[in-house]
Amino acid sequence: MSVMEFRNALGCFATGVCLISVNDSESGPLALTANSFSSVSLEPPLVSWSIQNDSECFREYTECIDFGISVLCADQDRLSSHYANKGSHDARNTDFEEDPRGVPLLKRAVARFSCKMWGRHLVGDHHIIIGEVVDYRAGDQTPLLFHRGQYRHLVPPID
Repeated sequence: MSVMEFRNALGCFATGVCLISVNDSESGPLALTANSFSSVSLEPPLVSWSIQNDSECFREYTECIDFGISVLCADQDRLSSHYANKGSHDARNTDFEEDPRGVPLLKRAVARFSCKMWGRHLVGDHHIIIGEVVDYRAGDQTPLLFHRGQYRHLVPPID
């Protein structure tokens, strides 16, 4: 099985785009782009996302107790691209504010989730991170989508 062909097939599934954030005691506030966010459970409120085992921020994200998830708005593709780049994870800027646990969250997002670590699971070349949602906020903005390696936007329905 070709890894690239498999990756391209997975890219046929459209996803939302999120910034996952932590405030590490050594590295400070960090954010990275992910499209692996998913709901897991309503009772208790659990969500998940995954991180590559060779990620440059692997320690910070797998050892954190608290983390945040900010679902990006349709016009935030530049933020997504920035935080997807190696070496571009510093979240010390005016786009963020801290939640009560000190975790940076985007000031403007479709939805924001403050989470505490529930579990970490090694699965192939990734770790699945499961978080218990301790607080959230949702708006009515249009989300940014990712499909077949490109950012996409929702098309309004035709009446």
